[in-house]
Amino acid sequence: MAEWQDVTATVQAAAEELLNVAGLQPGQILVVGCSTSEITGRSIGTASSLEIGQAVVEGLLAATNRAQVYLAAQCCEHLNRALVIEAGAARLYNLPVVTVVPAPKAGGSLATAAYASLHRPVVVASLLAQAHAGLDIGSTLIGMHLRPVAVPVRLAIKTIGAAPVTAARTRPPLIGGQRAVYK
Repeated sequence: MAEWQDVTATVQAAAEELLNVAGLQPGQILVVGCSTSEITGRSIGTASSLEIGQAVVEGLLAATNRAQVYLAAQCCEHLNRALVIEAGAARLYNLPVVTVVPAPKAGGSLATAAYASLHRPVVVASLLAQAHAGLDIGSTLIGMHLRPVAVPVRLAIKTIGAAPVTAARTRPPLIGGQRAVYK
């Protein structure tokens, strides 16, 4: 695990920056998608690494636990991008729970590591567009889980390993047209 300590620290720094910029409050949701293959410089889905998945989850949990924010770890396409989340968050947000346990080749290494690391993990079919911010490591397409309206966040950290990093926060929709007044 020593060789992946940099990944843990970099993921934690990226997550903390995003949580700060997005202004997430306790009880809100950070959705994360991650290709461990992309971190190693390989094509998505070709070199899944549970060790790297665990390193990523450690960094994410350090940041989300400190902020008292729920982590939602996106599964891969083989589980239809379902998400691993704490059972309490699933109840709070009325999320549909499904019966499956992620594995490295059916769910992905991030989801597998998250399932092993969370206190009371469950898998939900969808966040029903409820995530307040998102971190995408390796172009895993997390946008479907974000609340409208998603706003790009330019983080200081541009890559984790060889994987590109994309981040977003959300805000309520602006309505009312040109006569409206906004804060």
